[in-house]
Amino acid sequence: MVQLIEADHYAKWAAATPEQRDRLFASLEAFAAAVRERGEVVAGEGLADPSTARTLRPGPDRPVTDGPYAETVEQLGGFYVIDVPDMDTAVELAHLLADHITVEIRPTTDG
Repeated sequence: MVQLIEADHYAKWAAATPEQRDRLFASLEAFAAAVRERGEVVAGEGLADPSTARTLRPGPDRPVTDGPYAETVEQLGGFYVIDVPDMDTAVELAHLLADHITVEIRPTTDG
């Protein structure tokens, strides 16, 4: 499960009121508590502003460019790796996160 954020996320966060930030943190705490009950958090971390990223591009010289991870409006803002029994449980848990963020849920590959 990965959290996707819109391009203006960091500007919105800087302008957010303490109450808005508290609501987001409350949703993250609810998610973490629910995962502890129904599964296991394997890993998770917020990520810095995409402008701080470096991207290693394919090609013979493997050029490194500044900036976002992908050519997209949305950027990866953080991630959780959770161990739950099935996709339905992961989707149910994702609904606990703040409804103003985009969340992509992906199973991991085997091996």
